[in-house]
Amino acid sequence: MFSKQIISAARGRALLNAHGATAVAMSRGWATASGHAKRAAFHSSNLLQAETVKVPQMAESITEGTLKSWLKQVGDSVSADEEIATIETDKIDVSVNAPKSGKIVELLANEEDTVTVGQDLFRIEPGEAEASSSQESSPTEESEAPKETRKPEEKPAEKAPPEPTPAAKQEQPKKEEPKKESSKKESPKKESKPEAAAPSAAPGSRNETRVKMNRMRLRIAERLKESQNAAASLTTFNEIDMSSLMDMRKRYKDAVLKEHEVKLGFMSAFAKACTFALKEIPAANASIEGDEIVYRDYVDLSVAVATPKGLVTPVVRNAESMNFIGIEKEIAALGKKARDGKLTLEDMAGGTFTISNGGVFGSLYGTPIINLPQSAVLGMHSIKDRPVVVDGQIVVRPIMVVALTYDHRLLDGREAVTFLVKVKEYLEDPRKMLLA
Repeated sequence: MFSKQIISAARGRALLNAHGATAVAMSRGWATASGHAKRAAFHSSNLLQAETVKVPQMAESITEGTLKSWLKQVGDSVSADEEIATIETDKIDVSVNAPKSGKIVELLANEEDTVTVGQDLFRIEPGEAEASSSQESSPTEESEAPKETRKPEEKPAEKAPPEPTPAAKQEQPKKEEPKKESSKKESPKKESKPEAAAPSAAPGSRNETRVKMNRMRLRIAERLKESQNAAASLTTFNEIDMSSLMDMRKRYKDAVLKEHEVKLGFMSAFAKACTFALKEIPAANASIEGDEIVYRDYVDLSVAVATPKGLVTPVVRNAESMNFIGIEKEIAALGKKARDGKLTLEDMAGGTFTISNGGVFGSLYGTPIINLPQSAVLGMHSIKDRPVVVDGQIVVRPIMVVALTYDHRLLDGREAVTFLVKVKEYLEDPRKMLLA
């Protein structure tokens, strides 16, 4: 019988040499090794099916980023377009999504690694996410079943110990005696430790924690320092009586919220006043490019928004053509995207003039830094009741201090002061904006 198997295996090899793999599959020799061959074919097919996902294109000016976190691990099943990882750049966070449903089989980079566009990031084995989730749920049901069967086996084990109780009682004191002696021996050691450590103890904590700066913070630091080094910055101040604007807001805010589903704040009024003032002082809306000055007939308003990762400045495009409601809606939408970390490069690109509202944090005075290549930035501050002289009488009025930091290479003092006075006039009597 054994010799017949050897002959059949030999015939299979001969057929392999003569006719190829199809002839071998028909032989008994190949049938003996079919189990191993099927396993090998199974593994090779899985390896061939797995696809490598690369770091996606982030923007024209961004070529690398930091892999901040893996949201999925090896073995996790994912559906198409599900977020797998987050890459942090110096401007935005980029989400890496699964190109199709399947299972993660390999991660090709670690968290906090620097990754470049086009680099291999992870491998995914295509498949249905629902099928894998059902397979994951089935073992849990099977694991619960043996737990139920073990419970009746544990109960009789608890009833068995009562028989050797007398012997156990006699052994217990013998075991406790050495424990007491050891505890007595250890007690003086415990008392001696604080005595030795007492002279070296220092009041208060002196711990230090080092945290790596994220890419956005590094970029912000670089841009701010660049602004200080490049621009001839100078700041001028003025005070605005907010009585009329606050009265207008109080009168119409409920109607605006009910009709347009947006809160009427002060930002829209300041933005609109700035667009009118920028038309009168075009140098405040210009920028320097090489040895040329670029003047613009539109206003792309950058609004500074504080986020957990740093300060960002999304842009309200063509603010000069919007009314109060349109500006408020756009600012609210951009602010929400900034807080949710969903701003894109297009949302922050450009900008011809910036408004920064430090008053929401209680700032009374401040000198904002110019956002290059812009030529000026307006700083808003908190509103405080102050005594002022109106028509020869001392009255209490809500006053806001505003600051304009400007690039003296483009704007002279006369133009900068005139711009700020124009903004003051529009805000102290908002009806003037209807006549501008």
